Amino acid sequence: MNKRFVVIVLDGFGIGAMKDAKIVRAGDEVSSTLGSILSSFPDLCLPNLEKLGLMNAYGKNSNMMKEYPNANFGKSELMHFGADTFMGHQEIMGTLPKRPLVQPFQGKVDEVKEHLEKNGHKVEVLETEGLRYLLVDDYCTVGDNIDADLGMAYNCTAPLDFMSFDKELEIGKLVREVVTVNRVIPFGGTNTTIKDILNAEETRDGKFIGIHAVKSKSYQQGYQCLHLGYGVDPKVQVPELLSAQGVPVTLIGKVADIVINTNGKSISCVPTEEVLNITIDEIKAMQNGFICTNVQETDLAGHSQDAKKYKELLELADEKIGEIIKLLHKEDTLIVMADHGNDPNIGHNRHTRENVPLLIYREGLENVHIGLRKSLSDVGATVAEAFNSKAPQNGTSFYSELNK
Repeated sequence: MNKRFVVIVLDGFGIGAMKDAKIVRAGDEVSSTLGSILSSFPDLCLPNLEKLGLMNAYGKNSNMMKEYPNANFGKSELMHFGADTFMGHQEIMGTLPKRPLVQPFQGKVDEVKEHLEKNGHKVEVLETEGLRYLLVDDYCTVGDNIDADLGMAYNCTAPLDFMSFDKELEIGKLVREVVTVNRVIPFGGTNTTIKDILNAEETRDGKFIGIHAVKSKSYQQGYQCLHLGYGVDPKVQVPELLSAQGVPVTLIGKVADIVINTNGKSISCVPTEEVLNITIDEIKAMQNGFICTNVQETDLAGHSQDAKKYKELLELADEKIGEIIKLLHKEDTLIVMADHGNDPNIGHNRHTRENVPLLIYREGLENVHIGLRKSLSDVGATVAEAFNSKAPQNGTSFYSELNK
């Protein structure tokens, strides 16, 4: 029997602080991405997400949106430490999260410099306010990722008109060989210069220095990116497990950059309309299989602390989700969720440790409440069971609850 299982991740769309936020991420205990957007725009209307049970998961009504009768919904905590897109998606795909090593790039700058030079690269040390980062082969910076949890990732940023992504990736892989943080992220775009990148330099907390990704203009044109993870085994994740038994897998948007999908289709892109139009095309073309789409621009709006932009992106995503629902057959399942929070009004530009919605649609399915899940991996486990696949490393499936 053919079936399609579609997971749409609205990146950074949290619905309220987790119970442990005060301990794990002091300050995040007051976070609520949806709450902040509704505070700024109380007349926000997302009719399709409302019908899917957004306000049911949120736990209260707004001026224009109410808890919806017969919705299928729940919410999930984050099992991974902090609030991280990379680990959030590894968790969704069934990885048991391990606490990453946290280290400012200052503790590794000399070792990385030496390793790159030993492998034939030209390396210049740049310094601001006593903090150092690297410029490799004149065009690739290596420093802290300052757009997410500090100390958990290093970025390699290059203008791709002047350095090929393959060469930048080579640099990133060499960095990966000698560091133990969660991620090394080579990325860049076209129609930008090394001057643009260096002008996007920022410091954080007197310990971290790096390139602000949005200000570097890397996302605007010709964007390429690959996240090099630490300690993640793709063989126990949903894409590899499904592909091993011949189930088609398509990853769209940022998830294509950060989840291994060796035998499936991965389509990297950023603009929300494009990402969701590609998703619609894939649903039309696919008779049986798994699609996971990441809507990244919501997260970028959170990083930019731009509630208005976030609202506009949610409205666009809601419209497209309505189009997607119309394409689904009675055997198909849709889950709309998030990977963490990114409260645009909290006063900083980092992710926030929030519960996330789990909104479920299947034709004829009503009043299924899956409660508060302990891990995002429950989604991956549910996808695996839907296709009678071997279970991933982590997660408790709720597929049987959808088939009572």
